[in-house]
Amino acid sequence: MRRTGFLWAFVGLSFALAGSAYADRLEVAARAPWWVHLGADALLYLHIGGGTVGLLSGGVALLARKGGLLHRRAGNVFLVAMLVMSGIGGAVAPFLHDRISTVAGFMTFYLIFTGWLTARRRQGVGALEVLGLFIAVGGLIATLSLTWMATNTPEGTLDGAPPQAFYIFLFVSLIAAASDLKLVLRRGIEGGQRIARHVWRMCFGLFVAAGSLFLGQQQVFPQWLRDTPVLYIAALAPLPFLIFWLLRVRLSKKYRAAITAPAAA
Repeated sequence: MRRTGFLWAFVGLSFALAGSAYADRLEVAARAPWWVHLGADALLYLHIGGGTVGLLSGGVALLARKGGLLHRRAGNVFLVAMLVMSGIGGAVAPFLHDRISTVAGFMTFYLIFTGWLTARRRQGVGALEVLGLFIAVGGLIATLSLTWMATNTPEGTLDGAPPQAFYIFLFVSLIAAASDLKLVLRRGIEGGQRIARHVWRMCFGLFVAAGSLFLGQQQVFPQWLRDTPVLYIAALAPLPFLIFWLLRVRLSKKYRAAITAPAAA
């Protein structure tokens, strides 16, 4: 109980400090009604706070013993924080004329939720997995459309983002849709395949969040830090973990032989 209380106290403190630090950075017209200012501040507070808690808890889940109590609790915190962060980011970005952030937000939401669901559902396929397939296909179509739009504008960009910025989401959407189709057609996956699916979706969602903060929001960091490679290292940090765990799951007899695994997250 003490450990649980300490964990949630740390989460609450991180959320409060991160949210309040940047809650004044969402620009709203000075003449807008008070409730518009309040709503904008609340959204940004939740978005920044959720992202900070998500990055911290995600790091703990990566380093903790897989399937252990700390891993599961950190995973639960990571799930909620990332869904809050990505859901708000994906929903608000279109109003800010930032469609690349819309794609990043909804892709992160989808990957984190389906990655968590994979760990929770050890056998079979339910309505949520089928829904996930439709979302993945929809995301693939939307990303294709946005990439085409960015390519064919006079400036060669879309909301300031070049077509290349959409390529990674196009690639991941294709892999995710193919993976979901395989899952639905086979009516579930088990053992190492299930663990690998959980790993890459959670790690890539964490990678998108890290990149969005450390590279997409560099202006919130002091200039001396922006002049070093630290932000780039922090943004790319989840990728080595993703590669390591995918290789370990695929090559280790322990994971390949496993039929079921402890629920993570």
